[in-house]
Amino acid sequence: MTQLAQESFDRSVEDAWEWMRAVQDRLQVNDNTQGPRAALEARLRETEKICQLEPEGRVKVDLVLRAAEALLVCCHEDQKPAILAQLKDLKAQWEETVTYMTHCHSRIEWVWLHWSEYLLARDEFYRWFQKMLEVLEVPAELQLGLKEKQWQLSHAQVLLHNVGNEAVLLDRLLEEAASLFNRIGDPSVDEDAQKRMKAEYSAVKAKAQARVDLLEQVTREHEHFQAGVDEFQLWLKAMMEKVSSCLGRSCKLSTKHRLCMLQDIAEDFPWGEKSLRRLEEQAVGVLQNTSPLGAEKITKELEDMRRVLEKLRVLWEEEEGRLQGLLRSMSACEQQRQQLEAELAEFKKDLRRLAKEGLEPAEKAGTEEELVTRWRLYSATRTALAAEEPRVARLQAQLKELVAFPHDLQPLSDSVVAALQEFQSMKGKSTRLRNATGVELWQRFQRPLQDLQIWRTLAQRLLDVTASLPDLPSIHTFLPQIEAALAESSRLKEQLTALQLKRDVLRSLFGPDRATALLEQVAGSVRDRDLLHNSLLQRKSKLQSLLAQHRDFGDAFQPLQKKLSDLQARVQAENGFRHDLPGKQAQLLRLQGLQEEGLDLGAQMEAMRPLIQGNPSHQHKMDQLSTDYQALQGCLEDLTDRCQQSVQEHCVFSHELLELQQWITMVTQKLESHQEEAGPWDAQSREVQVERLLAEFPEKEAQLALVEAHGQLVMKKSSPEGAAVVQEELKELATSWQALRLLEESLLSLIRNQQLQRTEVDSGKKMIFTNNIPKAGFVIDPTNPVSRHPRQANLLQGEGGREGFSRLLRDFEQWLEVENTKLVRIIAMRMATAKDLKTRETKLRELETRVPEGQQLFEDLLHLGPARGTSDELEDLRYRWMLYKSKLKDSGYLLTQSSPGEPTGFQKASQMRRNTLLRSLRKP
Repeated sequence: MTQLAQESFDRSVEDAWEWMRAVQDRLQVNDNTQGPRAALEARLRETEKICQLEPEGRVKVDLVLRAAEALLVCCHEDQKPAILAQLKDLKAQWEETVTYMTHCHSRIEWVWLHWSEYLLARDEFYRWFQKMLEVLEVPAELQLGLKEKQWQLSHAQVLLHNVGNEAVLLDRLLEEAASLFNRIGDPSVDEDAQKRMKAEYSAVKAKAQARVDLLEQVTREHEHFQAGVDEFQLWLKAMMEKVSSCLGRSCKLSTKHRLCMLQDIAEDFPWGEKSLRRLEEQAVGVLQNTSPLGAEKITKELEDMRRVLEKLRVLWEEEEGRLQGLLRSMSACEQQRQQLEAELAEFKKDLRRLAKEGLEPAEKAGTEEELVTRWRLYSATRTALAAEEPRVARLQAQLKELVAFPHDLQPLSDSVVAALQEFQSMKGKSTRLRNATGVELWQRFQRPLQDLQIWRTLAQRLLDVTASLPDLPSIHTFLPQIEAALAESSRLKEQLTALQLKRDVLRSLFGPDRATALLEQVAGSVRDRDLLHNSLLQRKSKLQSLLAQHRDFGDAFQPLQKKLSDLQARVQAENGFRHDLPGKQAQLLRLQGLQEEGLDLGAQMEAMRPLIQGNPSHQHKMDQLSTDYQALQGCLEDLTDRCQQSVQEHCVFSHELLELQQWITMVTQKLESHQEEAGPWDAQSREVQVERLLAEFPEKEAQLALVEAHGQLVMKKSSPEGAAVVQEELKELATSWQALRLLEESLLSLIRNQQLQRTEVDSGKKMIFTNNIPKAGFVIDPTNPVSRHPRQANLLQGEGGREGFSRLLRDFEQWLEVENTKLVRIIAMRMATAKDLKTRETKLRELETRVPEGQQLFEDLLHLGPARGTSDELEDLRYRWMLYKSKLKDSGYLLTQSSPGEPTGFQKASQMRRNTLLRSLRKP
């Protein structure tokens, strides 16, 4: 009997393995999204056929399980571990195969759907493109006037804005094409296709922009022309009023005043003539871009303005000629005299201003900047006086002309001579002051060089004296002097560097030659100073090293020894077990802090090494201290490693214990609900529910043994009190497990009785201890381990079996359709402002908050699915639910841009979608 069971088991295992290998080989052949659309669709259909083979594989696995059950009953105890191991490997391979089937089919289907959506969006884009081309191909019509041109420009700007809005769709299409090309490699979405699409859009945008630019130019040109016409007409009206006020006997103004007014009018005529010519020139371009009727109107308006201007000119010439003859008899002498007096008064005023601003005595300048400012003031005064030479010559010429007249001009002549003498005196004084200030500035700039020479002598003397110092007092004497010399050197370097930066100032003060010579002298001095400065730095370092050798070793050694002792005591205090996880974690933190303090102590010990050279006693103490320090470090590292391992083991134990306790609680309550249910109910549906729960028992039993083993490790590394707590937890866990096993036996007995009572047995529904588990397993909420899914499923069972499942399926499909529609609308929203972005994010968060509700409905379907629904219905619904959650999670990335150097938002979303799909295949 055992041999037959063994052969049956081996044969069923081999069949199952061969079937899974064949399926995986077919999946590997089709697991590829590259290629044309027809090939992708063919692979999609092939993977769909492969997925439809899942029931066949499940039957093979179930045969293995039944064979294993029979073999386990009659085989020796030493063979059971091998059989169970084969079953475990087979189950794992079966889960992997099913997951691979679903994942491969879903990924190819997703790419195919993605491609279809892209083609729809691309067709929509090209329909818009053709429509826009038809609009833009028609040339712009000529308009009657400015208002019509402005309306035409507004319409073109609306078209351009429409083209600009399509850039968002184009960018999304290009991103989708790039993503598709990475997945499928089809030429229809390669870089050339993307470039063509972008080039076509750019061509449309260029045409729209060209039309807007053209109409803007036309409109702007007409607006400029119309503004000029309005301005010229206002000027004509004002000129007509002025000319009319100067004509006729009724005018009360004097002749001189009237002539002045006519002269003012004459000064405005060139502007009017120039303006009218400019308008006529502008009208040429305006007429070319205006309709014939509008061009005729513009031409007539220009001719009218030309006639009015010519009439105004004739009136002005007649009146100006008449009035000009009345003023020709005025005395030329009086004019010249008044002119000379006015110019002489202005000349004297300027001389007084220059004397007050640039030649009056001032306080002695204290700083270099004040001297430079004063030198520039004197130079500016001298330049200003030189600029007055043409005026002086003009005054002398006018005085010679007036002498020819018979009038008495002696006072005026004396004033002119006195002013010229004062001018010559001021020229000489400004030259003297400028030269004296320049000499003082030169001395100021030479002073740092002189100070550097003195410092150089002192520094060289210090180097000679400190070449070999006999004793410690000498070092204490000369080291401060060297430090002072270095400080003085730095100050001199700052002055010389500042002087080198004043190249432009020096050139303006002393000329290029003297400034260049001074700067070369400064550069040489800086090089000499750098050499001496480096020598002083080396000497200072040498003296400080000699001082360090005379420091007291004991003053530095005692604090280190004390700190090491303190660390040893604190490390010893931590050498013990803690009773719970928080205590172990706190101990680990303290040990890590002690490690950091130990590293600091090591750095201080290394800093003391120069103090022990040449001293055997100090060397011995330091070696002993180093030995103790190394021992402490080793002990501390061991303690830290052990404590870290203990914390990790305790964390693993606590997590596994809590997970197993929650699972036991959940399964116990579900099984009790089945056991306590009263009245008629669907026995087969109850069997499936129970079998689904009991199928998890072997895995959880292995997990129970693992938890107990981890608990033993935790007990060994805990204090007696902590070990007692862990022991009590393990005891409670074992008790709960035994109670669950008793409940299991009771339910199995009930199921067997139901099976014996049935006359017709459905082979697909009488399996016990099967692996009929939903692909996603069950969701256990740590905060609410008592799941409410079975209760809802049982209520639906009680409401009518198949009718309850259909109603639940219909409700979930309607809910999913509504949520998916909302998501599509949110993704299609435009994000022109930050407010739009915030609104979209708020709506996405609202959808995310309703995901648990959908998860609840879907898990209820899974509870009823194997008994009430077909596999095709559930698989289709599973994929739609998985795709919706993936789209919802990725929606935050699809419509955003990335930072420089990062992948685009769509690429990020694609990567996250792949991860989400993998997770969704395990957890719906």
